[in-house]
Amino acid sequence: MNPFRYLLLILLIVPFAEIYLLLEVGSIIGAMPTIFLVVSTAFLGAYLLKQQGLATFQRFQQSMAQGVIPAYEIIEGPIILLGGVLLLTPGFITDVLGFICLIPALRRALAQFLIENSDIVTSVMFNQGKHQAGQSQVLEGEFHREKD
Repeated sequence: MNPFRYLLLILLIVPFAEIYLLLEVGSIIGAMPTIFLVVSTAFLGAYLLKQQGLATFQRFQQSMAQGVIPAYEIIEGPIILLGGVLLLTPGFITDVLGFICLIPALRRALAQFLIENSDIVTSVMFNQGKHQAGQSQVLEGEFHREKD
């Protein structure tokens, strides 16, 4: 199945699940506590995004200063950004996924998984899982500089 179909399916299902869960939690604990909980996770998400983002950036700079390739930091940066966006999005499902992205041990495990399965990730992103034998990945062309 095309990865964009999965994305479309997620974009359709998650909002309905979030609304359902918000209504269920609201009926159990009340409207105001539910709103407070959603707003407080957004503030906590912004704080964690700043804290974890700066810590990862500092580790990135230290690795570069030592001449080491900062592989984990390069992978963790987008994961932290995704976690912050998920925590700022109202809802409990996205909050859980956002916390998974911002908790260092879980983020490190996710980064390790992505590094180990990078051939799967790149094939899905760039070739959409289809690589034909003998097909070149090089785009050839010519250019001419025009005089003004």
